[in-house]
Amino acid sequence: MKNIISLMITVFIVFTIQSQNTIDALRYAQDNLNGTARFRAMSGAFGALGGDFSSLNVNPAGSIVFSNNQIGLTLSNFNNNNKSNYFGKSTTENDNALDLNQAGGVFVFTIPKENTNWKKFAIAINYDNANNLNNTVFSAGTNPTNSIANYFLSYANANGGIPLELLQTQPGESIQNLYSFLGGLPDSTTYSTINGYSAQQAFLGYQAFIIDPNLPSTTQYNSLVAPGGNYYQENRVVSNGYNGKLTINASAQYTDKFSFGLNINSYFTDYQQTSTFTETNTNNTSTTDLVKRVRFNNDLYTYGTGLSFQLGTIYKPVKEIRVGLAYESPTWYRLNDEFSQTLVATSGSTNGNLPPDVVDPNTIIIYEPYNLQTPSKWTGSFAYVFGKKGLISLDYAIKDYSKTQFKPNNAFTQTNVQMANNLDVSSEIRVGAEYRIKKISLRGGYRFEQSPFKDGKSVGDLTGYSGGLGYNFGSVLLDLAFSQSQRETQQGFFSRGLTDPAMIKTINNTISVTLLFEL
Repeated sequence: MKNIISLMITVFIVFTIQSQNTIDALRYAQDNLNGTARFRAMSGAFGALGGDFSSLNVNPAGSIVFSNNQIGLTLSNFNNNNKSNYFGKSTTENDNALDLNQAGGVFVFTIPKENTNWKKFAIAINYDNANNLNNTVFSAGTNPTNSIANYFLSYANANGGIPLELLQTQPGESIQNLYSFLGGLPDSTTYSTINGYSAQQAFLGYQAFIIDPNLPSTTQYNSLVAPGGNYYQENRVVSNGYNGKLTINASAQYTDKFSFGLNINSYFTDYQQTSTFTETNTNNTSTTDLVKRVRFNNDLYTYGTGLSFQLGTIYKPVKEIRVGLAYESPTWYRLNDEFSQTLVATSGSTNGNLPPDVVDPNTIIIYEPYNLQTPSKWTGSFAYVFGKKGLISLDYAIKDYSKTQFKPNNAFTQTNVQMANNLDVSSEIRVGAEYRIKKISLRGGYRFEQSPFKDGKSVGDLTGYSGGLGYNFGSVLLDLAFSQSQRETQQGFFSRGLTDPAMIKTINNTISVTLLFEL
């Protein structure tokens, strides 16, 4: 065994091969109920109502419902509670974030009644943090059979195996140089069938003495982790970031019955994820040195922009009834990834422990930009308005997650096939109600969203409840809302090799305050 000392200079290398997966895609494909306090209090059931800045995210025709020019902003406190169960051991992690998550303005113009059925038009601009990406998940437990070694073996032994010569540094060659070279595969014609990311993972495991060739074979490998099972494992994933959405909206009213609207949506996202996995065992009772402890760090930074559009209409057949229909196009993202890894393993025997083997390439892998296309969405809505006393509203939305795609397709063929096979059509129901008592408005809502997975387990159904109130001061309106949603997921620590899932129950609690000014 040897102690590998990393270089002090961080190297930035640009590569084309990447390792995105379904969870990465769903981070941007799934909607999150964000917006104004009134919108959240009624669980987002605004497709046939309009008259709220966040209602534009459901149906762009909603801006024409505003009676006056208005500006508004929303401050929210997001609390994520993640309860994890991994092989019978329960852990809990909380994460809080305070965010100015919405700000917008709308301007309404009346059209003079001169030989036209067009009544008025509106233009609006609105910002929403479409998805608050701050989250922390901690899982811990004793795995009876599966070690981290299986993760590295799954790459080292795949497709005939990684040649040993690729994993060994040559005289004068540094860990950093070889790790960087491997990331560039299969650009080398000599190793045209070897995936660069796979070679890097095998390289880390070999250099940390977690895996070793099964001699005389030089392409198949064995584990050097002490056998016997009962591997105590911990995994902490800390995420920070946002997916901001800037909407430019225009709408118009035709007669007293029809309203039409258009949104052009621009997205800008910034996401950082740090995962730290540790494993320990006390299995070795021999004088042969075997791995006893492992710490594996992975850091991902994703940033980029996106674009989509929305079309919508609201029909009012009679004074009390509103019917809405809206289409949201796919969102076309252009994303960039930066990725780095560090691996530390400690081996030992009954004679004691050896110094840790540290594999730190000090290299940030900068992948070439890639595209992500999320699925389109249809929303049908119905609302009944009880004069000035109150209203009840219903939205039904449908989205086919199996249409999610990374591009260019030839670089993500396997991932796209997996998403097409594993993801499904998902429907969502949102119900909201409001009752007015003079200047006070009381609100409540319910939402249900189906799992995007065919198995319904990898990511489960979502159920949410909400409530709130508002007070009208005249030209100033103040709204307050509380919303809660919960969903169960199965989260493996790694995408292959060590895939035993932790069962995660996530409860999201949000308190929002919105201040509106009529101009």
